[in-house]
Amino acid sequence: MSPFTALDLVALCVFFGVWFVHHLVSELSPGGLSSVMARRRREWMGRMSAREARMPDSITMQGLQNGSAFFASTSLIAIGGGLAALQASQQAIEVFAALPFGVATTPQLYDVKVVGFSAIFVYIFFKFVWAYRLFNYCSILIVAAPPPDMRGTPEMEIAVERAARMNIEAGRHFNRGLRSLFFVLAYLGWFLSPVVLIASSIVVWIVLYRRQFASESLRAASFGE
Repeated sequence: MSPFTALDLVALCVFFGVWFVHHLVSELSPGGLSSVMARRRREWMGRMSAREARMPDSITMQGLQNGSAFFASTSLIAIGGGLAALQASQQAIEVFAALPFGVATTPQLYDVKVVGFSAIFVYIFFKFVWAYRLFNYCSILIVAAPPPDMRGTPEMEIAVERAARMNIEAGRHFNRGLRSLFFVLAYLGWFLSPVVLIASSIVVWIVLYRRQFASESLRAASFGE
C-alpha cells in the first residue's frame, strides 16, 4: 500500500514541476542574472589575457573554490542529519502532529520524506563538488594561458575560450547547487502538510524569479549592455 495520499502526489508534482521550470527558465533565458554573469565571466577571461601578473585572477578563483567547498561540506552535514532523523521517527511524528497546522502522518511516509530530503542534499553535494573541481581546472587553464604579448594570436584566443567555457560551466553547476538549496527549504514544508509544500514551493519560486529577472543585482550586472 502506498504511503502517499493523492494530495501528497499533487504537492510533489507541484514542487518538482516548479523547480524544473525555474531551472529551464533561469539557464535558457539570455536576460536572466545567470546568463548575464556568464557573459561577465567571459569578459573576465578576456581581461585576464592582457595581464602579465595573473595573481588577481588566481585569488578570485580561490574564493570561488572556497565557496564551493563550504557548501559541499554543509551538504554532507545535512545528509548526515537527515539519516540520523530516521532513528527518531516516532518522536518527530509526535512533534509535527502537535504543531498548529501539523497533519498526522505514518512512520512510512515520514521515512520517505526524510530519505527524499537526504537525496536532494546528495544531489546538492555533487553539484558543489563538481563546481569546485571545475573551478580548479579553470585555475589551471588561467595559469596555462600564453603571455599577454601573444594577444590576438590563435593560441591566445583558444586559451581564453577554454578558460571562459570552463569558468562558465563551473558557475552553472554552482548555481544549480544554490538553486537546489533554496528548493530544499520549500521541501521542508512537506513535513507539515502537502498544502504547505505547495505554498512554500510557489513562494520560493517567486523569490528566485524576482532575484533572477527583476532584481537590482540584474540591473547592476547588465548595466551598459
